[in-house]
Amino acid sequence: MEAKAVAKYVRISPRKVNFICAEIRGKQVDEALSILKFTPKRGARELEKVLKSAIANAENNFNMNRDDLYVYKAYANDGPRLKRYRPKAKGMAYPILKRSSHIGVVIKERE
Repeated sequence: MEAKAVAKYVRISPRKVNFICAEIRGKQVDEALSILKFTPKRGARELEKVLKSAIANAENNFNMNRDDLYVYKAYANDGPRLKRYRPKAKGMAYPILKRSSHIGVVIKERE
């Protein structure tokens, strides 16, 4: 049995969030929350919200025991990009891609 939560269209690059996802993957839920709480990056705050939501889903919808939960998967996929342009030399335009991501967490119960 697994529970999951997804935050879509978060305005942060998925590469920045994936570094933090790697730190909590496979950890107990309470340990992962404490890691995220003390990580001084913006992506950690977003990931913490998603993890708390997944924990609430597991407890309320699937009647899982919080003490046995661990982070099975944590990922940040590409979302749509906002395309902006910046002027460059000789009248040219330089594209700027403002990336967004879909952040997801899947948690399972240990046997």
